[in-house]
Amino acid sequence: MRIRDLPYPDPGDPDVRSGFRLMLWLWRSQLGGQSKALAWGTLHMAAVASFPLAVGMAVQAATERSGDRLVLAGALTVVLGLAVTVGDTMLHRAAVTNWITAAARVQQLLARRTAGLGAALTRRVAAGEVVAVSTGDIEKIGWFVEAVSRFGAASLTTAGVCAALVVYEPLLGAVVTLGVLALVAAVLPLLPPATRRADTQRAKAGRATELAADTVAGLRVLRGVGGEELFLGRYRRASQEVRRAAVRTARMWSLIDAVQVVLPGVLLIAVVWLGARLALDGTVAVGELVTVYGAVTFLLFPLRLFQEIAMAYSFSRPSAERAARVLALSRGTRADATGARGGAQTPAGDLYDPVSGLLAPAGGLTAVVCGDPDAAGRLAERLGGHGTGSGTEEPSVLLGGVALDGVPLETARTAVLVQDKDPVLLSGTLGELLDVPSSGAVAPGRALDAAQCGDVLAALARAGGAPDGDPMRARITERGRSLSGGQRQRLALARSLIADPQVLVLDEPTSAVDSHTEARVADALRRLRAGRTTVVFSSSPLLLDRADRVVFFSGGEVAAVGTHRGLLANEPGYRAVVTREAGGDDEHDTGEGGPGAGAAGGRGPLRHEQMEESA
Repeated sequence: MRIRDLPYPDPGDPDVRSGFRLMLWLWRSQLGGQSKALAWGTLHMAAVASFPLAVGMAVQAATERSGDRLVLAGALTVVLGLAVTVGDTMLHRAAVTNWITAAARVQQLLARRTAGLGAALTRRVAAGEVVAVSTGDIEKIGWFVEAVSRFGAASLTTAGVCAALVVYEPLLGAVVTLGVLALVAAVLPLLPPATRRADTQRAKAGRATELAADTVAGLRVLRGVGGEELFLGRYRRASQEVRRAAVRTARMWSLIDAVQVVLPGVLLIAVVWLGARLALDGTVAVGELVTVYGAVTFLLFPLRLFQEIAMAYSFSRPSAERAARVLALSRGTRADATGARGGAQTPAGDLYDPVSGLLAPAGGLTAVVCGDPDAAGRLAERLGGHGTGSGTEEPSVLLGGVALDGVPLETARTAVLVQDKDPVLLSGTLGELLDVPSSGAVAPGRALDAAQCGDVLAALARAGGAPDGDPMRARITERGRSLSGGQRQRLALARSLIADPQVLVLDEPTSAVDSHTEARVADALRRLRAGRTTVVFSSSPLLLDRADRVVFFSGGEVAAVGTHRGLLANEPGYRAVVTREAGGDDEHDTGEGGPGAGAAGGRGPLRHEQMEESA
């Protein structure tokens, strides 16, 4: 794999049982590049390690006044210089390629997993963790995967040099070999504490980053309640904890650096002292002493790579653990086992959840009332073909008798669309926002009218960013922050209506709009989605009164099924949830006074968001 061949046609199926297994899988996935880096690294280091031999030959030739041997030493130096140049250049190319391709593979896998899970992702793992994995963590993982080949080359070269020294000069070679082993033995016990301190530092840094992100996201609320200083103080304390942890980590790595400077220095002094005595006794020649000295000096270079691989592993392991956790997430209990099949026919028919017992007949408007918003969100997620992420075996939601988590993702998304209770509007023009894959049956104008977006279009047309007063060319800021909550909700609803899926699941689609607008949206939604299956999670009587079928959930399962008026009259638990009463009221007005009467009887006071929208 070359960099210009990225992205991968198929990044593969990673081993996500642990962070170490993920890194091992990445290393195996690029064996060709790893072999090239190992070969070029061995050539480079072997050539560098051979320079002391050429220098020793030159010194010995000069002492013996041998011109032929001096020429031979010069030729050997030229050859070794070329080998060092070529090996170093190609090693750098191979190493960088391995680093980038490993990081790109992880990033591509993360992108596919994120796209596959959609809005369900943030219910299973924190958004900050996903951002951390897809930015800084992939570089750390790529660093370790790339460093393995260079570490292998350093290990082979070190072993070769020690063996050659034992053969070339047995006594000095044995001293050098024992010294290298002692150096490695001295450093190894220091690595686990350094790794633990680095892990602690990263955990505290992650906490500080999460706190900062939460503070920025809720800055408007914090200013409203005067809580900026409180959260600023919390971030200051978290930041100081990160600083202290970083200092502790740096001290340990500094100690390792000091050991790798002092012990090799002691070894070098010992070799020079012993070699000088042997040279004075005539046991070794001056050139041989120079060769051994140069070899010991060279060994300091590959020994530094031992520290690098230890640092790379200590930083990469937690990053790989986080990446493995994200990549291990799946749509459902069968974990996309059949999601790779293409060309599957889009299922159609009744939508049925065997876990909760919810049934949404095909072509009808089904309203779901659930007193627990979190439970409602989990159920909406399941209806979209995603598991709950609880890790327990659960049967899949069925559409027309076909398991949704057993069909390709594209097919499941075509069949069922879930609009979250907090939909996200991406930045860009309004036209780009509404340019979504669709059946083509619902034009943007019809969808905007059905979602009651007339005032939103007028406001966008008056804004300075709309060329020629065309609201479709007006720019929407990041996450729609320039719009009110109700405006964002209605634009998101219009986007979902344009997609025109067979099954549309809406989780509280009108919680931030006023009652009059909500009534018009409910009527338009029923007309526009006629013949299509629609499931609305809501406790608003204005929506419930227009539903063909109302399902009341209690304790995580279906408690009652009927019409809005029938459940108001006969189901105290339903009446308590819908009317916001502490208990059921048997005297509740359920007369046939039209939709307005039913709504007035069940709605109670306006919600805070609706009053804000009305204002």
